[in-house]
Amino acid sequence: MSGPLTGYRIIELAGLGPAPFAAMMLSDMGAEVIRVERPGEVSAELPAAAHYDIMQRNRRSVAIDLKHPDGVAALLSLVEGADVLLEGFRPGVMERLGLGPEECASRNERLIYGRMTGWGQSGPYANAPGHDINYIAMAGALAHFGRRGEGPVPPLNLVGDFGGGGMFLAYGVVCALLERHSSGRGQVVDAAMVDGAAALMAMFWAHRSIGEFDESARGTNILDSGAHFYDVYRTSDGKYLSIGAVEPQFYAELLRATGLDGDPEFEDQNDRTRWPRLSERLSEVIASRPLHEWDEVLAAGNACYAPVLTMSEAAEHPHHVARGMIVEVGGVQQPAPAPRFSRTAPAISGPPPHPGEHTRAVLLDWGLDPGRVDALFDAGAIAQPGPRAR
Repeated sequence: MSGPLTGYRIIELAGLGPAPFAAMMLSDMGAEVIRVERPGEVSAELPAAAHYDIMQRNRRSVAIDLKHPDGVAALLSLVEGADVLLEGFRPGVMERLGLGPEECASRNERLIYGRMTGWGQSGPYANAPGHDINYIAMAGALAHFGRRGEGPVPPLNLVGDFGGGGMFLAYGVVCALLERHSSGRGQVVDAAMVDGAAALMAMFWAHRSIGEFDESARGTNILDSGAHFYDVYRTSDGKYLSIGAVEPQFYAELLRATGLDGDPEFEDQNDRTRWPRLSERLSEVIASRPLHEWDEVLAAGNACYAPVLTMSEAAEHPHHVARGMIVEVGGVQQPAPAPRFSRTAPAISGPPPHPGEHTRAVLLDWGLDPGRVDALFDAGAIAQPGPRAR
């Protein structure tokens, strides 16, 4: 392993979405992460095909039955040697399993206990079901994605699950690890997607307070497709060009490149009453040429622009190729670890594991006695694909 978190040990209880993403981020940075799966997820034999779930890369996988008392005891033994535990269940589930923060802290007072939920550990909605779209809706974010006169458009599940969820959980865990250096004690990190999505909206709360963002008129503001100089335009070949000419010097370059410099209609960049008309006119101009021609014209100047690329196109773009932004691991293309470091360079240590693939090896590596591991197999508290190696 390499990366700035090398030496830290993390237990991840298997789940979907944000918690696995946080675990991926931490493992990308060098932390040793073991993923705890349910025995029911384990195949009779180890599948020959590689596991596709990129967010599970860098891990080893163990299968432990957390509804079996011996399984709970085994996990608590692992907790004794862990720096972090990550879980993404609804509030109260871990406590009912006998694996809540108090039980774990009694075995390891230095443990960072990371909790990932949609609504948080407290409040009227704490135990309500939900998905990314619901959390960002309630956080005051979803209402502002979309064009004038149209309804809100979900921005994939980037704002809730990953930006407001997994990334905030990873950030909270690292903050707690830093604090532990001075206190010597662990703590609970309560990461909620609704909180994270709200935090991502900080700039817009600020703009709203000074009248620069109209929350009642979606698609009429500078950054929500209301401004003609900050939008996406269709080219003659059916592709798309993104324009972000916010500053005056970049706006001037946009007008020069499109042949609209000197046009009196475009002189006052910030006259919002003209924006709809100017968007129509700029749309007509950009629709007159294919994307590759606009790429050449705008690249020759100093404009804020970029072609709108699919994932496949992004993987082949010269800039990304030069930086190694997209890599291939186990035959699967995927984003490289980010951010980058000058000394402790992170790296992908391996493809995603199959459920329970490393049960025996991990338990032994983390200090469990071989006889106890055999007894756990015999009791059905743990599982592994195929015949279990002794």
